[in-house]
Amino acid sequence: MDLSCIDIKYSIEDKRILNSVSFNLKNNEFHTILGPNGCGKSTLLKNIYKILKPDSGVIYLNLKELKKIKSKELAKEMAVVAQFNNLNFDLSVREIVLLGRTPHLGIMEKERKEDYEIVDDALRIVGMYDKRDRSYLSLSGGEKQRVVLARAIAQRPSLLLLDEPTNHLDIKYQLEILKIVKKLNINVLAVLHDIALASKFSDYMYLMKDGEIKFQGIPQEVITKQSIKEIYDVDCNILKQENGTILINYL
Repeated sequence: MDLSCIDIKYSIEDKRILNSVSFNLKNNEFHTILGPNGCGKSTLLKNIYKILKPDSGVIYLNLKELKKIKSKELAKEMAVVAQFNNLNFDLSVREIVLLGRTPHLGIMEKERKEDYEIVDDALRIVGMYDKRDRSYLSLSGGEKQRVVLARAIAQRPSLLLLDEPTNHLDIKYQLEILKIVKKLNINVLAVLHDIALASKFSDYMYLMKDGEIKFQGIPQEVITKQSIKEIYDVDCNILKQENGTILINYL
């Protein structure tokens, strides 16, 4: 599912949070939004997955206006993994992931053999199949996030939105989650905090400040001393290696 945002504006009372944000995501690329706290990153994602409604501008999914797409139809094509998932249901891991099949079922329709196969495949992808019968509440934070990702994968989306999904995890789980997502070969729009980590996995990046996209492009072009200074107001040195890795030394 290709995503286009055109001139998106959003305000809370008299405070402008998003100011004419425009971008395109297609070709199964991994795009990342970075910027300081309060710059509008998560607000932009919430406008895309219809938690919030733009004041003006248009969001298109496969050339169709987002506001004209019914929620159930949208859930068949778009999945969301957020930073915190306060699921307090005493369900098994498999039952949690099975919830990802709900958009594909009719009213009162029970899950079919195919649905269970899709769920088990998703659990294998995230490395949680062996814990499929465990209580979700008994898992560690990193394991819970992998289960939530499996639920999103089970939706079989063509567009995945990640709203700081690794911010509270240690580096092992951060890498595991992003490696899994990268291999899905679907359109991904992620909000991340770690610049070096985002550079490692992103095909394209947006640096936001004060509700606007100030810089955009491939990581090697976007991450510079000048852009980091303007966006985060910190000084640094940038080391760009031949394999594409970007190392940042903050001064």
